[in-house]
Amino acid sequence: MPATVVLVHGIRTSATMWRAQIDALEQAGVRAVAVDLPGHGVRIDEAFTLDAAMDAIDAAVTAAADSDGPLLLCGLSLGGYLALHYAGGPGIGRLDGVVAASCGTRPRALALGAYRAIAGVIGRLPDRGDAINRFMVDRFVPEPGRGDVLRGGVALDAMGPTLKAMLAVRPIEAIGRIRCPILFVNGTLDHFRLEERLYLAAARARPVPESWSELIHVAGATHLVSLVRPDEFTRVLLGAALATAPPPW
Repeated sequence: MPATVVLVHGIRTSATMWRAQIDALEQAGVRAVAVDLPGHGVRIDEAFTLDAAMDAIDAAVTAAADSDGPLLLCGLSLGGYLALHYAGGPGIGRLDGVVAASCGTRPRALALGAYRAIAGVIGRLPDRGDAINRFMVDRFVPEPGRGDVLRGGVALDAMGPTLKAMLAVRPIEAIGRIRCPILFVNGTLDHFRLEERLYLAAARARPVPESWSELIHVAGATHLVSLVRPDEFTRVLLGAALATAPPPW
C-alpha cells in the first residue's frame, strides 16, 4: 500500500499551494493531506510558534496514521525545515519517510535577523506588504501555481514571529536523529541549496542504509520548486510515496 503523504507549506503561503500535488497523488491512489500552520491559511489569526507548528504537524500525522499504509512527511522551504525538525524530534519513530525541499541552508541568527529587519520595514507599509508579495508571486510563480498560492490567503503578519522561531531549528542535528529515508529536493536555481551537500552528508552518516539518503535536483527550478516545476516535483514526490515502506524492524 502506498504511503499517506502529509504536506507542509512555506512561509506566508498555505495548504492551497499543494493543489497540483494533491490532485496528482490522489489520482494515483495516494492519500494526501495538507497542513495549515499557525498564522497561515485558515489559522491566520493564530500566533506562530515552533511548538504550535509542531502540534499542527503532529495532529496531521496522527490523523493520517489511521490509514493502514506508511506515512511520508513532505515540506517546502519553511515546511521543509519544520518537517526535518519534527522528524528528528516529536515525530521520531512516527514516520516512514521525509521529503525536505528547498531548505538546504542552515538557519543562522545573522541571516534571520536581516530577514526580520526587512520584514519589519515591509510590515509598516500601509498594505503591510501585500502589493510586494503579489508582485513577487506574479513575477516568479507561473499559473496555475500563482492562483494556488494566493487562494489560501497571504500571511502578511507571519514573517516576524516565524523567522524568530526558526532560531531554534537545527536541521543538521535533526537529520542525525531521523531513522527513516530522507529525500532532499532542490531546484538547480534555488539560492537556499548552498549547504545541501552538508545535509546529505549528515543523512548518510546515520546508521541506516545509504539508499535512505538521497538528493534530487529539479533542473531550471527556483526556490518554489513545487510551484515552478509542478510536474517534475510531483513525479519525484509520487515516486517517494510509492516507494515508502515501514522500516524492517
